[in-house]
Amino acid sequence: MAAPGVAEAVAAPHPAEGAETAEAVELSRALSRLLPGLEADSKPGRRHALEALRRALEEPGPAADPTAFQGPWSRLLLPRLLRCLSDPAEGCRALAVHLLDLGLRRAARPRDALPRLLPALAARLAGPEPARRPPEACEELRLALVQLLGLAVDLCGAALAPHLDDALRALRCSLLDPFAAVRRESCSCAAALAQATPELYLAAWTVYCSCSKDLAWERKGDHFHMQSESLIGPLMQTISHQHWKVRVAAIEATGAAIQFGNGKSVDDVLSHFAQRLFDDVPQVRRAVASVVGGWLLCLRDRYSFFHKLIPLLLSSLNDEVPEVRQLAASLWEDVGLQWQKENEEDLKDKLDFAPPTPPHYPPHERRPVLGCRELVFRNLSKILPALCHDITDWVVGTRVKSAQLLRVLLLHAEDHATQHLEVVLRTLFQACTDEEAAVVQSCTRSAELVGTFVSPEVFLKLILSTLKKTPSASGLLVLASAMRGCPREALQPHLAAVATELAQAHICQASENDLYLERLLLCVQALVSVCHEDCGVASLQLMDVLLTIVALAGATGLRDKAQETMDSLAMVEGVSGCQDLYRKHIGPLLERVTASHLDWTAHSPELLQFSVIVAQSGPALGEALPHVVPTLRACLQPSQDPQMRLKLFSILSTVLLRAADTINSQGQFPSYLETVTKDILAPNLQWHAGRTAAAIRTAAVSCLWALTSSEVLSAEQIRDVQETLMPQVLTTLEEDSKMTRLISCRIINTFLKTSGGMTDPEKLIKIYPELLKRLDDVSNDVRMAAASTLVTWLQCVKGANAKSYYQSSVQYLYRELLVHLDDPERAIQDAILEVLKEGSGLFPDLLVRETEAVIHKHRSATYCEQLLQHVQAVPATQ
Repeated sequence: MAAPGVAEAVAAPHPAEGAETAEAVELSRALSRLLPGLEADSKPGRRHALEALRRALEEPGPAADPTAFQGPWSRLLLPRLLRCLSDPAEGCRALAVHLLDLGLRRAARPRDALPRLLPALAARLAGPEPARRPPEACEELRLALVQLLGLAVDLCGAALAPHLDDALRALRCSLLDPFAAVRRESCSCAAALAQATPELYLAAWTVYCSCSKDLAWERKGDHFHMQSESLIGPLMQTISHQHWKVRVAAIEATGAAIQFGNGKSVDDVLSHFAQRLFDDVPQVRRAVASVVGGWLLCLRDRYSFFHKLIPLLLSSLNDEVPEVRQLAASLWEDVGLQWQKENEEDLKDKLDFAPPTPPHYPPHERRPVLGCRELVFRNLSKILPALCHDITDWVVGTRVKSAQLLRVLLLHAEDHATQHLEVVLRTLFQACTDEEAAVVQSCTRSAELVGTFVSPEVFLKLILSTLKKTPSASGLLVLASAMRGCPREALQPHLAAVATELAQAHICQASENDLYLERLLLCVQALVSVCHEDCGVASLQLMDVLLTIVALAGATGLRDKAQETMDSLAMVEGVSGCQDLYRKHIGPLLERVTASHLDWTAHSPELLQFSVIVAQSGPALGEALPHVVPTLRACLQPSQDPQMRLKLFSILSTVLLRAADTINSQGQFPSYLETVTKDILAPNLQWHAGRTAAAIRTAAVSCLWALTSSEVLSAEQIRDVQETLMPQVLTTLEEDSKMTRLISCRIINTFLKTSGGMTDPEKLIKIYPELLKRLDDVSNDVRMAAASTLVTWLQCVKGANAKSYYQSSVQYLYRELLVHLDDPERAIQDAILEVLKEGSGLFPDLLVRETEAVIHKHRSATYCEQLLQHVQAVPATQ
């Protein structure tokens, strides 16, 4: 039924001309004298007439009285001014628009002008159908015409009902105008027209019911109800305009058109509104939040569109601008409170017996009101499918917004998320592989909410089963985040099961990728940080995982983080450091690692783990020799992988250099000396062709040098090593590797110093020729080392009982050394001189004869003279 007085206002008859007042008659006469000028042929004449009309209307007088002005305006002025809208002169058209604006404002009944005004405006803005003349060409005039249309909407309201088609036709064209100001004004006009829709609807109903007794009203009413949809297309083309003020105006106009028109158009604008959430201008995003919030509060069919509108408003809760976030939060709370009030009976029990905020609720988060939580929960099943699709969209911005929205939804859903957990986790697994850090960050926060609100028995079953089938870095990240958000008392019963599963080879050894290992480390860190002292029940498994990370990690930073986590685990267990953790678990760790040592290669994860244990366990290694030495013996046989042997020799050399603090911390290593020398070092010192074999001999020699110089072995034990390995060491003096030759010289030197004169003469005599060869070495370092070793050899000869047995060998040595005394290197000459001086006490007469025989040939006779002087000063020892 029509509102009281609306029908009368629409259908009120015009007053008769005979009823005009004296002021109206006077005004009519004044205007009649000016109006003929509007028909002048010349542009100045028409313009002069229009300016005269403007002065007449603006000056005080009868024109200022709306009642007196109404008759002359409708009868005389309006028709002629409307004809002037098509005047060829732009200035005349501008004056005509100005006078029409003035006339509408002055008239007592501006609605009386609509039957002629609206078609004229539509003709100038959109052209007639079919077009007879082009629309207005001047941008400023099109703006003035749209402003005039807006004025008519403001002044006439309900009276626009019969002329709605003309108004909408004009707006559909002006909304797409090239001039930005025209578009803005058109949006404002469209919004005002939409807000008048309820009033227009009542007016139309009254008019058509009074004019027709059949179904004409029904048909016309349906047509009118659908009119608002005709604006949506132009508005959606305008919503992406380059000027942000135009975009804001288009959003606001769309909000009004749908709010007061046909709500079914919501589906047509959702994608465009969603796109505006990525707008660079905060005012545009604020307009979207304001309009969507208004729809959620006031739209007649809002219950049908909740699942489509809620994501748009909730997305604004993560806007980068605080003002937009605050507006969205305020509107969303109003929506929740309103829905809560509208459904109070349905929510009675939840309102009367509402539980308090969970004690483990995420910090720095304000819990939404019950209405907001219920709205999300009841619409979550409709929102999630589209959200899960968008979170993997090819556009980065869409993925970021979707990931942020998922977190907001989970915060509202709380424990109700359990019903959708499988879908949520599947989405998180996929989204956590994203290259965009913001997406991954939002997804980890969503996973934390899963851990907060969902029972660990539920989410662990789903996550661990997925990891068992397909281990992935994203799955580990989701698991770590969920455990990090889980309360300690809830996670503690599952601690051992989770740690055991993580320690399984199919998970902890699934990949050597640093990202995968980093996510695996996050899982351990989450368990340690949440469960604290409770981690003692799973300490061995956690240590196993950390050991794997250190072994497989390629980045130094990741290894350092794993070491820090070991320290944290030691702290929560109440021990002093990771060394104590190794002491506690080294036996079981080595048992598991070495179980497959016969099948190791250079790339076996167990080999890398074994290397880490040997290198980092410190004093605990001395307690595990029954596991370590047999494993080394088996893996360092010549038949094993050469690259693996190189790695193990390197590790063994490192620990032997610090034997007292590592492998011999318990004083038990000497009991394994025979195994090390005969079964490990001796086979690897044998000559084999090839560069790899040479590299292994170098590694073995280095290991032997570390053993003999570590001060772990007694003199007797070193002599035992010499007895076993001296022949192999002598052969390594011929190696191509300078390092091997140098170390071999030093080892022989150590052997000789330890043995003194106790070496078998036959074996002792076999040593010096090999050392003499090294005096011709290409490396000065090797030559110096060989000279130093010859000094030690001569000392051994001095300490022997039957020195005469060595006379011929020493004489040959004198002769060869005198040749090298002519070396171009001063340092070598000095070293050779020291060797000769050391041997001068054995057979001085022989040395003098040999020296005098060659002194005339020497370039450096000074050295020979020094040697002779030394021989004369030192008594013979024979």
